[in-house]
Amino acid sequence: MSTARRTVDEPAFVLHRYDWSESSLVLEVFTRHHGRIALVAKGVKRPTSQFRPVLLPLQPLQITWTGEAEVRALKAAQWRGGHVMPTGDALIAGAYLNELLMRLLARDDPHPRLFDHFTTAVQLLAERPEAQAVVVRAFELLLLRDTGQLPDLASEGQTFAPLDADVAYVLLPEAGLRLAHDDDHHPLPAAHWLALQAALDEPAPFVPVMQACAEVASLLRIPLRNLLHYHGGVRVFRTRQMLLDVQALARRRGNAPPPSNET
Repeated sequence: MSTARRTVDEPAFVLHRYDWSESSLVLEVFTRHHGRIALVAKGVKRPTSQFRPVLLPLQPLQITWTGEAEVRALKAAQWRGGHVMPTGDALIAGAYLNELLMRLLARDDPHPRLFDHFTTAVQLLAERPEAQAVVVRAFELLLLRDTGQLPDLASEGQTFAPLDADVAYVLLPEAGLRLAHDDDHHPLPAAHWLALQAALDEPAPFVPVMQACAEVASLLRIPLRNLLHYHGGVRVFRTRQMLLDVQALARRRGNAPPPSNET
């Protein structure tokens, strides 16, 4: 009799969870070597389950599963340590990153570098919540780049000509960078696009991309959101809508938080 294939001690994060039965869940999990996969966690909703305090979002895990079908069976999970879960606005920002991975990654498509970038992003959201705007912008860029959906930021999208350092450009979902017109919104000088591309090309790009985003994080928010909507096939991400709903409720109660520039 053949035995089910077993994968042991794989670094992972829980992205999403669905009810499977009265006592079990199906987990969408991002793993370092296997990409996004689905796992059934049997009995996890029982009070005595060892998985209950472990299978939380934005927590670095080490998991073991068996099977090769579309939905595998979770056999073990433990916290890898390193940081606690983000809180407050940083928690919402982390949930947004989870939603991006759910939308833009196909199942069983490994992205080990992207997994490392996600690990860095989650850790920074937990430890430096004041930097969440640049953390989110950096991860958006790296996600688009690693999934092949970010155009070259050092050349025009249609002509492939190098950027003119003295002019501004806009980023279009269908066409890449284009020379900015007078009525365009959110243009950026060529120097900023070139700095972003140079940072993306670094061997360890997360911190360089954060540094390149620092001055222009608010200006990048809409162009990157449009690009993510285009490739994610949505008009608005659920996490973004949740944030807008919370802010609308706070305004009605007279204690609205300042508008978020993270998601």
